[in-house]
Amino acid sequence: MKLLSTIKQSRPARLLRAAGRSRIVRSASRVLGRLKELSPIKLLDWYIIKKFLGTYIFAIILILAITIMFDINEKLDAFLKAPLKATVFDYFLNFLPYFANQFSPLFTFIAVIFFTSKLADNSEIIAMLSGGMSYRRFMRPYLISATVIAVATYTLSAYIIPPANVERIEFTNTYVKNKRVEYGTNIQLQVAKGEIAYMSRYDSNTKTGYKFSLDSYDGKKLRSKLTAQTIRYDSLHNWQVRDYMIRNFNGNREEITQGSRLDTVIPIEPRDFLISKNDHETMTTPDLNDYINRQKLRGVANIKNFEIEYHRRFAMTAAAYILTIIGMSLSSRKVKGGMGINIGIGLVLSFSYILFMTVTSTFAVSGYTSPAIAMWIPNFVYAIIAVILYRRVSRG
Repeated sequence: MKLLSTIKQSRPARLLRAAGRSRIVRSASRVLGRLKELSPIKLLDWYIIKKFLGTYIFAIILILAITIMFDINEKLDAFLKAPLKATVFDYFLNFLPYFANQFSPLFTFIAVIFFTSKLADNSEIIAMLSGGMSYRRFMRPYLISATVIAVATYTLSAYIIPPANVERIEFTNTYVKNKRVEYGTNIQLQVAKGEIAYMSRYDSNTKTGYKFSLDSYDGKKLRSKLTAQTIRYDSLHNWQVRDYMIRNFNGNREEITQGSRLDTVIPIEPRDFLISKNDHETMTTPDLNDYINRQKLRGVANIKNFEIEYHRRFAMTAAAYILTIIGMSLSSRKVKGGMGINIGIGLVLSFSYILFMTVTSTFAVSGYTSPAIAMWIPNFVYAIIAVILYRRVSRG
């Protein structure tokens, strides 16, 4: 055993072990080098992606810090009145992601313009293109970064921010300005095929409707009619009618049933006819789509804001790609005025995009165009601008 230990610790043995390790290291290095060659994302791509996303996050933090100061100044009375815990957790922690996501195209454009102009000023882009890289190849890390932003934007707007908006809107309704719709009059809607409900008035504070009727039709023939002095909402689709009368029509015969109280299931909820200003912001995209389809079947007219919000979420996702291409095309060439001119042009274009989308959404609310067309018109226009600018810069 002592002899074996001496052999293991001898110089030749150590040299053999070192040679074995060096062969393993060389083999591993060759494998890693081969993987890097096969990998679709090169070192240069990672460099641009980190610059892009890092500048994007920095722009969000910077503008959110400014936004917080303005928001505190505007709502100072409400924040002093509200508990500190509610202000921080119910409002600000939900408001900041909402605001950042709303202006994600602006942040994307600013990020692209800023860091690409810096690359151009440092002649890094010239070095890349002089090395044989095409503009199409140069665009790849930009599109990868835009994909990350687009996926994050859609995930936030479709699934994460709507539940958070419930707490934010509840805070503003309680401490800033109450925008809840708490009652409705002359409410009429189709609750199911061939069934029409009517209430002369509904009060959400008491969850009670007055002078209720429910007519059931078979084609154009009235089959039954339920009337009640009051109807009270209990829970999901569960209603309680009081002082009711049910009239069933069977040919020339009429059967009448009366009572003081009846628990029944009617497939409507108060939110189906009491529509507040910000209700569309509290629904996930699948819920929003279901709500729109259900309200259309019921003949409800005031759902334009819900349709606009639904299509806006998809349009904002596509905007990440369009504005990235425009920003890269504008700022990839070194100009005499330096970075400031590119940033100025970028701000003008990004704000004009947001303004354009606001104007077209107004057209949709007014009925001049459909919500889908209204939300996608800015993307179509700016996509044409993106193609023109890209072709121009790639040929230059």
